[in-house]
This record gives sequence, structure tokens and C-alpha cells, in this order.
Amino acid sequence: MLSYEQRALKDAENWQDQWLKRASITQRMAKKVQDQINNRIPVKVHQVVTESIKKMVEATVMGSNFTTKQKDVRDLSFEAKEELVVKVMDKYKKIAAVEGAGTGAGGIMWGLADFPLLLSIKMKCLFEIATLYGMDIKRTEERVFLLYIFHLAFCSHDEREKIMNILETFEHHKKEMATIDWRTFQQEYRDYIDLVKLLQLVPGIGAAIGAYANYNLLDHLGEVAMNVYRLRLLKK
Repeated sequence: MLSYEQRALKDAENWQDQWLKRASITQRMAKKVQDQINNRIPVKVHQVVTESIKKMVEATVMGSNFTTKQKDVRDLSFEAKEELVVKVMDKYKKIAAVEGAGTGAGGIMWGLADFPLLLSIKMKCLFEIATLYGMDIKRTEERVFLLYIFHLAFCSHDEREKIMNILETFEHHKKEMATIDWRTFQQEYRDYIDLVKLLQLVPGIGAAIGAYANYNLLDHLGEVAMNVYRLRLLKK
């Protein structure tokens, strides 16, 4: 009979195989359209947006670092740690849903405010998950690792294999991996959530769309984080 760790690793490896499968025709076509739109945007606009998101993410990461209490999980089994991870994910899914419903009901200006608020919730969730897996989030490399998890969760199929490889080899190349490609990071993130966020601005349905979308975005992020940490910790 397989142990919990063996089953968890097997599930993570199955998830990885599915995650890296070639994109569907629809997904590839959507990516082409997004690339065409992005290519029409002036370089200066990309630079401004990239720098803005970089500063926003860095501020959120530092804030999460200071406000997340490091948990002592050394005496917990891997199964017990993951039970706590699931509880944390449920907590943040509910927080994100409430936030999405509130900003979605408030029209365009409130809808625009959802972007930094949701980003903060996602980062806070990631930081708590990391501490439950025993990671020292005070270390710069662990915070960089979290950014790559975030990138993996919200990147296109074209980028998945590249980011997954970075995460899998991170232990051996921490210094080289310390630099984030911020333009790709922000562009892929925007492309991933743009349609959902636009629907959230529509009067009458914005609240429902916002709650549903934010709940599922946090669920998606949590699933990616769990499987990445399973691969990192259990493959040893």
C-alpha cells in the first residue's frame, strides 16, 4: 500500500503531465490573437505597464513577507501539513470571492481596484502555503520561487515548460534564477485574466462574475502551488 507521500507525488506527476500537454487549437488561436494585440501596443506603453506591475508585485511581496508569520511545522507529517494548506486555500478562496463580488458590484472604478487587491490576496495565500511546507520566506530565494509559482499558474501554454524547468532546477541555479523577466511576467498574467476582468466591469453581472472568477483563480493558484511543492519536496 502506498504511503500518503507516495500518493501525493504520483498525483503531482500526473498533474505535471497534464499541465505540460500541448495547448488545444482554441488556446493556440487565442494566444495568437493576444500576441497580435500586444505587438500593436507601443513599446513605451509596455515599459510603463511592466514597471508599474513590477513595483506593485514587489511591494505586495514585501508586505506579505512582513505580515506572514513563519509557522513551525517541523513536527508535522507531510499529510498534516497539506491538511493545513487546504484550509488556507479555502480561506483565501472565500476572501477573494467576497472581494470580487464587492468590486464587481461597484462598476468600472471599483472593478479596476480589484486588480491590486486580488494580487495582494494571491500573494498572501502563496506566502502562507510556503510557510506550511516549511519554507523560510524571509530568504530572498524563497520569495523568488513563489514568484515563479505565480508565473507558472498564470502563464500561457507556450511558457509552461520553461517556467516548470526553472522551478525543477531552482535548487541548483538559485543565483541565476534570481532575475525575473518582468515584461513576460506581467504580459502573461494580463492575458490570462483580461477577459474575466472585463466581464467583471459589466453592470448587473459584475458582482457574480467577480465572485466566481476570483474564487476559481485562487483555487487554480493553490492547486499549482501544492503540486509544485510536492514535486520539490517529495522527489528528493
